[in-house]
Amino acid sequence: MENQNNNPNKRQGQDNHKRTQLQTIFNYLQSHIATASMVTDATGIPQKCITRYKRDLEKQGLLAEVKKGYCKITNHLAWYITTNKNHFPQSNQLKMF
Repeated sequence: MENQNNNPNKRQGQDNHKRTQLQTIFNYLQSHIATASMVTDATGIPQKCITRYKRDLEKQGLLAEVKKGYCKITNHLAWYITTNKNHFPQSNQLKMF
């Protein structure tokens, strides 16, 4: 049987799985402010994946760290994150124009 994929090491559907997880995280954080552990608990997506997606969304300006507090799951100090721009922290930088 001939391999239809250009990359033989890539699982079939891997891109769709990644996109689905990213969309799930993004959508969850639109209506919740939560730590990565709390997102894992709510969505079932492994925390190591959430951490990677968090970085990608931050670089695109689609996710922000809102506050630092104790996680309701781990009881450790952690950043609460969101993708809802209404909750993004205001910039302290003065606007020039």
